[in-house]
Amino acid sequence: QVHLVESGGGSVHSGGSLRLSCVASEYTYSSYCMAWFRQAPGNEREGVAAIDSDGRTSYADFVKGRFTISQDNAKDTLSLQMNSLNPEDTAMYFCAAEEAWSRCPKWPIRPYEYNYWGQGTQVTVSS
Repeated sequence: QVHLVESGGGSVHSGGSLRLSCVASEYTYSSYCMAWFRQAPGNEREGVAAIDSDGRTSYADFVKGRFTISQDNAKDTLSLQMNSLNPEDTAMYFCAAEEAWSRCPKWPIRPYEYNYWGQGTQVTVSS
């Protein structure tokens, strides 16, 4: 059973930056896909960025050039560097993981493709 724990959320002003982290434990897959999703109140959960075990990445159009997904395999840690934040980025951010499949990490990514989820970390951006 994969266990994911996110951290790094917080409150910032427009234009600010945050770095989210997700530590994975009990992960036994040699090939995998990991992703960040977010969900704002009243909205559906949407994909933000994804990465596979070979380091290939994909991003939602609304974060391209602002967010960067990365992984530290030695530390079993997934990260999301978020720059130039704006109030529309306010949401609960979730880390997700799944054993790799043929389409991973091509866009779009969908919540139902991932079986393992963290508890989420809140990001709030004020204007």
